[in-house]
Amino acid sequence: MRYREELGFARRIAKAAGDNARLIRARGIFVETKNDRSPVTIADKDNENMISEAIELHYPQDGILGEEGACKSGESGRRWIIDPIDNTRDFIRGSRFWCVLIALEEADEVLIGVAHFPLLNQTFYAARGCGSYVNSERLQISAIASIGDSVFCPNGLHLAAARPHLRRVVELMQRCWSVRTFGGAYDACLLAAGKADLWFETKAAPWDLAALRLIIEEANGVFFAMDGSRSIYQGTAIGCAPGIAAEVRRVFGIRASTDTLSELSQS
Repeated sequence: MRYREELGFARRIAKAAGDNARLIRARGIFVETKNDRSPVTIADKDNENMISEAIELHYPQDGILGEEGACKSGESGRRWIIDPIDNTRDFIRGSRFWCVLIALEEADEVLIGVAHFPLLNQTFYAARGCGSYVNSERLQISAIASIGDSVFCPNGLHLAAARPHLRRVVELMQRCWSVRTFGGAYDACLLAAGKADLWFETKAAPWDLAALRLIIEEANGVFFAMDGSRSIYQGTAIGCAPGIAAEVRRVFGIRASTDTLSELSQS
């Protein structure tokens, strides 16, 4: 497998960070509110420090970008993208659907991606060109070819950023077979596993999306932002089964970009 060493490292440190967060929460946590009104705890910060220190030790030439402020340019052209606790609200409330997200990027392409869910005992992971897995099981996107047969996972509909998209989201919700949501990252992983068919994120940062885009694409799914590109830096994300991609784009008024069309031709 390509990037075997880096993927093994990311899986180990993601598990260690998950165990660390569980221990911190068991002792009790104080919740702070960041400028964007999202919550943060000592576990978020401690996990990011732990992961960053491990990267510095094992890959000192690589850059780092983390949700809680870790930032290093690096010299190798590669960059690790970290979300030390994705879905902090779930972590705070004791829900099982929080995770640790770690990805490695080079030249705007994600090389490896890991999404570790400690309370579910599930680790989703992928390496570019090598497929997606959960634990040791290979993932495959669904063969659904109709919105009417699809499971739709929309997220962030309570945010102001959702307002321009609500009419289209409601249209899809009313046409689809079922609507389910588990907070974002797990929805994307269910998509990659063929247990959901359409995932929409109203507002998302690169650390929310880097690992998930690769996990979806390596399971033969389609990923694009509202501008039609595969960028994780546009602030929105749509993932879906290839069979409904054209219809989803039509509903949202999105034209497929060259790189997305290339991915479709390979699926």
